[in-house]
Amino acid sequence: MQNTENRADTPLRLSILDQSPIAEGSTGADALRNTLELARLAEARGYHRFWVAEHHGTPGLASASPEVLIGPIAAATSRLRVGSGGVMLPHYSPLKVAESFSILAGLFPDRIDLGLGRASGTDPTTTFALQRDRRQSAPDDFPEQLSELLAYLGDRMPPGHPFARLASLPGRPGAPEPWLLGSSPQSGTWAAELGLPYMFADFISPTGATIARRYQEEFTPSEALKAPKTGVAVWAICADTDEEAIRLASSARMMFTLMFRGRLIPVPPVEKALAFLAEEKRERGALDPMPRARRNILGSPETVKREIEAVAKEYGAEEVMVVSIMYDHAARMRSYELIAEAFGLDQLSGS
Repeated sequence: MQNTENRADTPLRLSILDQSPIAEGSTGADALRNTLELARLAEARGYHRFWVAEHHGTPGLASASPEVLIGPIAAATSRLRVGSGGVMLPHYSPLKVAESFSILAGLFPDRIDLGLGRASGTDPTTTFALQRDRRQSAPDDFPEQLSELLAYLGDRMPPGHPFARLASLPGRPGAPEPWLLGSSPQSGTWAAELGLPYMFADFISPTGATIARRYQEEFTPSEALKAPKTGVAVWAICADTDEEAIRLASSARMMFTLMFRGRLIPVPPVEKALAFLAEEKRERGALDPMPRARRNILGSPETVKREIEAVAKEYGAEEVMVVSIMYDHAARMRSYELIAEAFGLDQLSGS
């Protein structure tokens, strides 16, 4: 049995998950350039890693292809670990994913992460459009896909396997670090069985502490990882005051409220979102901070630091990955600066 704790004498690592939000009135190209600027800030401010998400078919997020975006981000930085948060494996051939991330690892040694997810990252129609073969729905064979992919990456394809010769990946000796991402018990079970690092999406499902603990307790050491490595991704917005952070969060509140009703929009301006939420309150009564009971860490640097540390302790996590969506890019940059300052990341990293 393995276990891990976020010990007081071990500094908590902070990282960023970026979804390349598209503000109303701007373009996807603007959002992608903002992602590059945020990555440069992340490195300068002492964040540990920077992951980009995979979402399809939405006017609010430009993060459709992490494998394409990772290279420019890694080239624009020098120390930061860069990766996917994540590649939605059901859409792809395991060999193609292995080759793409092998090339990235060859170009940027010891800096590339391959975060893997089972979800589609989109709606059923878009999922179907992403399929190469549309004669029928794709099978649900994620465990088999994952095993094949890990065999390529670890050069462990059995000698008699018909794909054995394909394990000579183009970026060797470089290799990405695979992570399993999840928001449900099954992902934690697979991560424990395969000896993989595990990142739980608390910003999707804020009930994962027991899942993370079970992963830690049932972890089976692997050749690449001898002890469990736990991260938790949280939704956090930081501003000079609690009131300003709550105000900035209104854009995402409107965006998610409409998304859950089947309407996808770019990230709205704060004033427009506040007016929408006020009308919602008049028509429907009191509103929760975010639809579907999502956990929101919103506030001043002191508030955000305290709540991030509490989530890390709850999960027994060594690392917290922060994700946020705001209309104003400068405010989002400032949010990550304030969080870095609150945790003293500059001093910890020697920046």
